[in-house]
Amino acid sequence: MIDDRHMLIVTDLKQYSYCARVVYYEKCLPQVRPRTYKMEAGKDVHDDEKARAARRVMTQYDAPDGVRRFNVDLSSDRLGLRGIVDEVVTTPDGRAIPVDYKLTKSVSSNHRIQLAAYAMLLEICEGLSVERGFVYLIPLRKLVPVAITPRLRDSVLQMLADINAMIRTETMPGPARNESLCAACEFRRFCNDVL
Repeated sequence: MIDDRHMLIVTDLKQYSYCARVVYYEKCLPQVRPRTYKMEAGKDVHDDEKARAARRVMTQYDAPDGVRRFNVDLSSDRLGLRGIVDEVVTTPDGRAIPVDYKLTKSVSSNHRIQLAAYAMLLEICEGLSVERGFVYLIPLRKLVPVAITPRLRDSVLQMLADINAMIRTETMPGPARNESLCAACEFRRFCNDVL
């Protein structure tokens, strides 16, 4: 069994696909993480959204007989990964639908990676089949379906391998491909090679 301190968390994958350096700073220099207003605000909005989600009708998930659970804690030694899914809808025929809440107006590739990682954890930990999930865009109050494809699953596995290699060698990756992402980054002051 892997010690929880050495497991990656699902949000590491999301962060890595956004900017690999964020994960480097968190895993290789763990005492430097600054907390931002945006982080705290996001947590509060997530908590409020769970109360509203409990009132949503299940037909939105195309699972009218589904059972809804919140804050589902999952962990896999095989993947070396753990995470807490905002919402999981389980259907009577053995399928699971992970739902991740986001304080944004659009779904990006890093959100898809995060949702696929939750899907893979659900399959391993609970033996359920996962073909799709949803990202719930809080500002728009909109569910966006995401197919959990073999390509997306492969991306998760490759990213896990890349992150573990980065941590093992303590090699700082290059900056984000899109430097506009750096403007609001809490680690910007650590990266001396971005404007």
